Amino acid sequence: MTLDVRHLGRLAYADAHALQQALIQDRLADLDGVPDRLLLLEHEPVVTVGRSPRSEQRAELEQLLAGTDCPIVEVERGGEATWHGPGQLVAYPIVQLAPGRRDLHAYLRTLEEIVIATLQTFGIEGQREPGKTGVWVAQAGAMRKVASIGIAVRQWVTWHGVSLNVDNRLDHFQRFHPCGFDHNVMTTMAACLSSAPPTLKQVASAFEALFVRSWATQTST
Repeated sequence: MTLDVRHLGRLAYADAHALQQALIQDRLADLDGVPDRLLLLEHEPVVTVGRSPRSEQRAELEQLLAGTDCPIVEVERGGEATWHGPGQLVAYPIVQLAPGRRDLHAYLRTLEEIVIATLQTFGIEGQREPGKTGVWVAQAGAMRKVASIGIAVRQWVTWHGVSLNVDNRLDHFQRFHPCGFDHNVMTTMAACLSSAPPTLKQVASAFEALFVRSWATQTST
């Protein structure tokens, strides 16, 4: 079994979403012949809203983001509203969960582990927060969120995934409640470092290596 990793550069959200839909259909049509895939990219600015937002609904988001030229897209993943854009690494794993590993909570924890290990590669201590999804860092006496995770699953094949703030702007996050949290909860890897932050390419390479290692372990047992 192989894993097809694609580095796609910067894509409009609609294009990446259409690609995910096409690839998941291919995967479901031939579970034995089509490989699992990992898409690594960054988006043009967009706000996506998950299936059951408890904070702002789309109409309210449109008011809050008026004048920003930031489209709002309702998507299939779990979770609430979040922003994607340049400087943020997005990872979309399209993988079949094996019969013995069909536990979505465990899958989320695996993605968190990969992000935490990626941060550690660059000297940043990421951690989980009890009862919350994503990866957090201690910063200025508070816990800040550096990575968000929202997934969808179709016939036990995953899509959507991870967004890791590398060196992106944070002002759009401050216009609404990202992931249902306080306006100022988000941070970036760059803000955690006293030296120059890694490039998006360097972070993508580190994430890829760690994801491949985890995927190999999951598929070999």
